[in-house]
Amino acid sequence: NVANMSAFEREFAVGNLIKLEQNYRSCGHILSAANALIEHNTQRLGKELWTDAGDGEQLRVYEAATDGEEAQWLLEEVRALIAEGWRRSDIAVLYRSNAQSRVIEHSLFSAGLPYRVYGGLRFFERMEVKHALAYLRLLDNPADDGAFLRVVNFPARGIGARTVEQLADAAAVAGCSLHDAVQRMSGAPAAKLGAFTRLLADLRERTRRMGLADTVEEVVERSGLLAHYQNDREGQERIENLRELVNAAAAYLADEGIAADTPAGLGVANAAQPEAASVLSGAPDGELLADAPAAVQLTPLAGFLSHASLEAGENQAAEGVDALQLMTVHSAKGLEFDAVFITGLEEGLFPHENAVTEIDGLEEERRLMYVAITRARQRLYVSMSQSRMLHGQTRYNLRSRFLEELPAASLKWLSDRRQPAAWRGGYGGAWEGERIGSAPAPGGGRRGTAPAPAVPGGLRVGMAVRHGRFGDGVVVDIEGAGGDARAQINFGASGMKWLALSVAKLERV
Repeated sequence: NVANMSAFEREFAVGNLIKLEQNYRSCGHILSAANALIEHNTQRLGKELWTDAGDGEQLRVYEAATDGEEAQWLLEEVRALIAEGWRRSDIAVLYRSNAQSRVIEHSLFSAGLPYRVYGGLRFFERMEVKHALAYLRLLDNPADDGAFLRVVNFPARGIGARTVEQLADAAAVAGCSLHDAVQRMSGAPAAKLGAFTRLLADLRERTRRMGLADTVEEVVERSGLLAHYQNDREGQERIENLRELVNAAAAYLADEGIAADTPAGLGVANAAQPEAASVLSGAPDGELLADAPAAVQLTPLAGFLSHASLEAGENQAAEGVDALQLMTVHSAKGLEFDAVFITGLEEGLFPHENAVTEIDGLEEERRLMYVAITRARQRLYVSMSQSRMLHGQTRYNLRSRFLEELPAASLKWLSDRRQPAAWRGGYGGAWEGERIGSAPAPGGGRRGTAPAPAVPGGLRVGMAVRHGRFGDGVVVDIEGAGGDARAQINFGASGMKWLALSVAKLERV
């Protein structure tokens, strides 16, 4: 706590303050970036790091269109480093939130690249994720005793060890699953266990026609997991992981070529096996046809659970194996690596959205970024994504303010630094410097070949705009049309705002 050091200096009237400013770890460009960043903090003693090791390499900056593309770029850069002779264990991938690791882990797993999560667990091994998967396994197969035991009393339902023991005895006598043995119980235990099986039946009915991502979200909500962690003082990170599980489900469908609205419990043909589609086309909801090929007798839910089990397997490198290092910025304190990737440098992610509203929260986030930067000895990569999946839906983000606080002379852009590629004409309607809502071009149409806009000025979700009061922002939602149209815009530090498009003066960034 920097306040402790400030108080010591003041209370003991320190007359000769000695600052340890020479850095023996990082090259000059890395230290220049760290120094420039931390200067924006007001609560600091003041320190200017320097090195006699020379400038070294500039920070490499990359902006991806999606979080998946960011992970793929990271994978390719790591492969290039390894090809140059860098050891995997000398390369670290840092992220602000544990939930970010899921997309990165998936990319590394798919490529067969050994990695190790330092100071934490792989995504599908995290307690809250395993709880949610247990509920999903019970939807897929109520006779899964392992899943039943994991969540029968989580969140707590007053079902103790003695009740579970009695249930196990009843199941053994009847030769059935724990789920089916509930109906053989009596008294108070039967009431509590019956409430749990009714919850499962209700979830099964509610999700019968839902797509996979919606099913996961419904289970996280209705099971009580979300409320449980919301009431936990330190439950925010677990909630983020549960939300990321929804994204994982949506990503699984995309990877497998399965339509997002396909009922999670309906047997579907793999996109690569079109000949099986006709076999399954007549299957009732939640059922598989007996004569369907064995290779395609898999529901989206069952396939996703299989995928989760596979990624939670032995893909993390064993001790002694040269492996890429994955960790949160918090876990990286005190460590150092030859090459470091800082991922997800976006407003709301790093700095975290909660920090913006907390006293001194932003300065603490900036100190974390300072820590992340100074973990690198020789090479530092910084990446961000124009869009990320949130609750199974795409969310558009602004570049982190921290990026703007780094010296341009120390940065080497690997992508277009001027503005996100996806926003240069990709979302239709507005051209460089044109005011949203301006009059059409002569002849009744707009310049170029853009289609007629659905809202004033051709505003689209994902478009980068500027407001005279709130600054730069990204359109995240649009409602209404014509004179009643309004847009929700993420203005970063100024927060989310709903603006009436007939009144607001917005410009394309």
